[in-house]
Amino acid sequence: MRTILLFTLAGLAEIGGGYLIWLWLREGYSSLLGLAGGLALVLYGVIATWQVYPDFGRVYAAYGGVFVVMSVLWGWGIDKKVPDLYDVIGGAICLIGVAVMLLPRH
Repeated sequence: MRTILLFTLAGLAEIGGGYLIWLWLREGYSSLLGLAGGLALVLYGVIATWQVYPDFGRVYAAYGGVFVVMSVLWGWGIDKKVPDLYDVIGGAICLIGVAVMLLPRH
């Protein structure tokens, strides 16, 4: 449960931070949004270190799959871009990959 929570928090920080910077640079919003976005991206880097897995590469690779799914959900919820069949299939494949990478090894 902790792993899922941390991946979710990291995803929100990374996607949210990137989105705030997007709004600043691409949409002409206040530079304060850009600063907030930068701080959120730093927070994302910190949150990832709280995972219990000892391997940086494995944590970031697994997070990549979670990021893909969260990005599709962000696009659906924030940008109102409804995922199509390929988005759903791609997201499912990513989550299967995450599960395989994080399986306990004995």
